Amino acid sequence: MASVDLQNINNVYYTGGVKLKAQPDKNAPVSSAVSNENKTSFKASAYTSAVTVRTSLATKDERKKYEELSNELHLNYRKKLEFALKSGLLLKNNSNDKSTVLDNLYKILKEERDPGLDNIKILEECLDILANPYVITQTCEDIPDQYKRQVIGLITNLSEDPKKIAEAKWELDNMHTGTCPAASIEFDLATKHTAEFFRMVEGLTSPKNEVVKTIKMDSLSEKSSEAIWLLNKFKTPYMMHNFDNATVLLKPDKDAIIRARIQNHHRDPGERSMIDVLMQSTLMQLGSQQTYNSLTDKRAPNAWTQEDGGLIDFEKTYVESVVEDKNTTSVIYQIVDENGRLKGYEKDFGTIKKELLDTLKMGHNIIIGYTWPDPENDNKLAGHEITIVGYKVNPDGKGVFICQDSDDDVAAPIEMTEEYLLPKIHHAGLPDSIASKDFEYEDSWKIGLDEFQNMRKSA
Repeated sequence: MASVDLQNINNVYYTGGVKLKAQPDKNAPVSSAVSNENKTSFKASAYTSAVTVRTSLATKDERKKYEELSNELHLNYRKKLEFALKSGLLLKNNSNDKSTVLDNLYKILKEERDPGLDNIKILEECLDILANPYVITQTCEDIPDQYKRQVIGLITNLSEDPKKIAEAKWELDNMHTGTCPAASIEFDLATKHTAEFFRMVEGLTSPKNEVVKTIKMDSLSEKSSEAIWLLNKFKTPYMMHNFDNATVLLKPDKDAIIRARIQNHHRDPGERSMIDVLMQSTLMQLGSQQTYNSLTDKRAPNAWTQEDGGLIDFEKTYVESVVEDKNTTSVIYQIVDENGRLKGYEKDFGTIKKELLDTLKMGHNIIIGYTWPDPENDNKLAGHEITIVGYKVNPDGKGVFICQDSDDDVAAPIEMTEEYLLPKIHHAGLPDSIASKDFEYEDSWKIGLDEFQNMRKSA
């Protein structure tokens, strides 16, 4: 099966300084939905895990934690806390250490937070996400005037060069994040691994701004030696326990806390929350070999991409494998030529649709990368990551995919007809059992590395 050239991947997923929207075509059949509350990249041992789902407080300790949380909240947020309990979300324990959502919300209330973050505001952001995870956004926050001088100083390393200062100011005033892969993973984590999501929130908002996680080595590769190579290649801090398990350290970049502290006091409607800032920075750091910079929204080029924008497909899948511990395969559907233009498809649309629907039937969301010709870049493909969460058939018989888009300024799911979306899907993260039905896949990190080395030899 033909592979997508490395340079093409860069063309598709370069997002630095370019505002990408989920609706590039004004005539695209996209509408708001009603809001209710081929190549293997990395493999995990399990897609799902046993989860305790309860809707009533069973112990004295649970009742104590719930009451103390409730007493600290305003009426609207007490209702959201009650919703979290009655919906079964509050007592979920699908976290790395089996702690519940309630346990971690209580830690946020009672234990010390980062000095610039308010524990009650963090709690309110947590409850907003529990009530409606579609509030998760990648929309970048502005830097208020009183902080710009200090932030520009950090970006320029205290340079006095007027040109560098002007460039940094322009970047801050015109920034649009390229964190759509990270925001999509954040949403998936919040909706499918809810207790683990809030365990991470508790750690990232603590004074250490970090979280420790135990992972299975076969989450990354079937061979332990290759899993270790990946941890080293991605510069992920880790400690081996044995050939089967390792502990990894997850942290945002050092300047993410500056943006989070600013959001603690100056968050405007529609901007990223403190949680969004810290979570997306952590996921970008993990996928970019620890090179992401929250102040500029740039990452360093590496052996797989020569761009400084968002994550490419198997970087994103590496992040998924580490933080979600799920058996996922990044399947590429589009064939893109050396000029960054669509050349054809690896599979017919009927097969693509079936693979997506089979994945949804298994109870999983699907993070996809979709493309469109960018008129501002010689019609080369531009790309964006969104999450498919459902499917329905309209009364007119047309199929519609229900999606989450972190970049549409809508805190609700949206709908895209299958005739519009299917031709635009570049890649999709599918369970290995579905992805491997038609082809024997090779790990895409191997293919990407081989392509890079061949390109370097040719040069």
